[in-house]
Amino acid sequence: MAVKVYVVFYSTYGHVAKLAEEIKKGAASVEGVEVKIWQVPEILSEEVLGKMGAAPKTDAPIITPQELAEADGILFGFPTRFGMMASQMKAFFDATGGLWREQSLAGKPAGLFFSTGTQGGGQETTPLTAVTQLTHHGMVFVPVGYTFGAKIFDMESVHGGSPYGAGTFAGDGSRWPTEVELEHAFHQGKYFAGIAKKLKGGSA
Repeated sequence: MAVKVYVVFYSTYGHVAKLAEEIKKGAASVEGVEVKIWQVPEILSEEVLGKMGAAPKTDAPIITPQELAEADGILFGFPTRFGMMASQMKAFFDATGGLWREQSLAGKPAGLFFSTGTQGGGQETTPLTAVTQLTHHGMVFVPVGYTFGAKIFDMESVHGGSPYGAGTFAGDGSRWPTEVELEHAFHQGKYFAGIAKKLKGGSA
C-alpha cells in the first residue's frame, strides 16, 4: 500500500502556500508515496481579509481534523504571529481534541515549515513552540536538520529555513520564496516522505 503524506497549511499572503507546493513535489518524488495538499479553515471574515490585503485562497481542499488520521505522515505549514503559529492553525489544532482523546495521531511522523517577516522574526521560535502540539498527540517530530547540505550555511544571500524545517522571509509581503528556499522545501518534502515510508515499512 502507498504511504500517504498530507501537507496541511495555512497561508495569508501566499508565501506558505508556495512552500507547500514545493514540499508536495519533493514528497511525491519518493516512490510509493501519495501526497495530498490541504489548507485549514479560515477564521477571519472576508471583510477583514480584504482590509489586510490577503491573497485569494488556493484551490486546495479544506481539511477537517478527523481526516488527519488517514495520513501516514503530516507536514504542517504556517506563517508566524509574534514568534508562534498563526491563530488559524492553532484553532485547527484546538479542534483535534477527539483525535487526542483516542491518540489517533500517536506514532505518526510530523514535520513543520513556516514563513516569517524578518530574519529575527521566528524561524526557530515558530516551529519550536509548535512542537508542543505534536507532543500532546504523541507524534514523532521529524526535523530536516542539516540534511539540506552546504546551502543552509550559505552566507552570501538571505534565506529562510532552519534545522526545524524549510522557511521563507516575507518582508513587507513583496518578497517571495527564493530558489534556495524552494529547493529547501523540496528537499524537506523528499526527506520527510522517505522517513514516513521507512516508518510504515517497519510497522507491524
